Amino acid sequence: MDGNGNIPVYGVPPSGGKAYSSHSTYYFRCFYPFQFRQLKLGLPTSAHPTLTAPPFAGGGTAPQAEAVGSLFTTAFAGDWKKGNATCGLCLYLDEALKSLMRNTHLVRTAALCLLLSTLLGPVACTGPGLHSAGDSPTSEGDGTFTVGPEYKIQADLTDKGNPKGKKFEFTMRLADSKIFRGDDSTLEPLKKAVRKERKIFVYVPAIYKDGTEAPVLIIHDGPGQFNLVRNALDNLTISPDPKRKLPAFIAVAVENGGNDAQNSQRGLEYDTMSDRLARFINDEVLPAVVNNPEIKAAYPRIAITKDPWGRAVLGCSSGGAAALSMAWFRPDLFRRVMAYSGTFVDQQDDDAAEEAKYPLGAWEYHSSMKLIEKSEKKPLRIFTHVSENDNRAKDAESTYHNWVMAGNRTAAALKAKGYHQRYVFSLDSKHCDGRVFEHTLADALVWIWQGYPVR
Repeated sequence: MDGNGNIPVYGVPPSGGKAYSSHSTYYFRCFYPFQFRQLKLGLPTSAHPTLTAPPFAGGGTAPQAEAVGSLFTTAFAGDWKKGNATCGLCLYLDEALKSLMRNTHLVRTAALCLLLSTLLGPVACTGPGLHSAGDSPTSEGDGTFTVGPEYKIQADLTDKGNPKGKKFEFTMRLADSKIFRGDDSTLEPLKKAVRKERKIFVYVPAIYKDGTEAPVLIIHDGPGQFNLVRNALDNLTISPDPKRKLPAFIAVAVENGGNDAQNSQRGLEYDTMSDRLARFINDEVLPAVVNNPEIKAAYPRIAITKDPWGRAVLGCSSGGAAALSMAWFRPDLFRRVMAYSGTFVDQQDDDAAEEAKYPLGAWEYHSSMKLIEKSEKKPLRIFTHVSENDNRAKDAESTYHNWVMAGNRTAAALKAKGYHQRYVFSLDSKHCDGRVFEHTLADALVWIWQGYPVR
């Protein structure tokens, strides 16, 4: 149960797990804050009506019996007969109790939902867990889109003069890391220098309220698209259009460890097929953000959500491949992926330990091993992009280094597997083309955060 009084039906819990339902994910919205929202159940047909209860008698602040009675009269009329409801109403009691402890006003909500589940008949929970509040049940905006050849910056990525949040910058020494110290055996530091320290850029939007657990967007190759994201936060967290409103996420841009490709620190961090980068961000970078003295002085109770649906990753090139790998190997930590000009090619170090399991690096996602096709579907939401004239667009498949081929195949594999995926193909553009970011990033951010609660 989340702060909006949502009881999830089917799906995957914050700690991970498997999705077992053949239906989409729906929400039963209870009275909170003492106001009827809506009831949706998975039916054999495509109709999912939205019901509206009558106003509470006298404008009272507590749920009234007549509203509940009207709900059941409406819900079980016509096609909404009890026997036609094919998805069970599963109460994820552990999450509900946690929510109750945080907000005692939800007691009435829980009591009502328990009553409804009893009246609806036997509860049919078909898996070991349910999804968190951030999972998105809608396919709106999914699919393949072609942009260009003309490009212009989206207004939501410009400075409109809206209230500004706070920007911070600090450094982390590689030598202090337990995960990426800059001394791996795959590195060739005399040829490809390794940084002594990496910069971390943080932006807390103006609308963020200290003490709330904020969602977060990690940006690879920091600062990267940090300034565009800042403008998007300033503009879209207060958007009057509910379909374009962003949650007040904290943007954290992380500088890479230095240089590029095989035998470099950046290549080690981004192109390796493992959970190592996900652990580095989760275990070292995010704690450094919330414990930074300057940030603490401005936001004494700052907190970042542990809900993986509240954690997104944005990257370009190897940073894009890294975004997917972070979520692929650790969906319990990150579940929203944005990969521009993703390096879904064989860029992993030839002497990396991971070569034994994934000999063609990120090429294995879509070809050869076909990880996306042959692996169990993961609880992820994925945006990918490739440019018409991306890197080595004319290369033969045997090189395992054709970015356009890799981008097309990755998108096709995700679609075939049934992922919520959005794929952008940009005409007359190059690798990590800045014009493409300016033309698409606002829409991509709106899509990637779709389904996450906006307060």
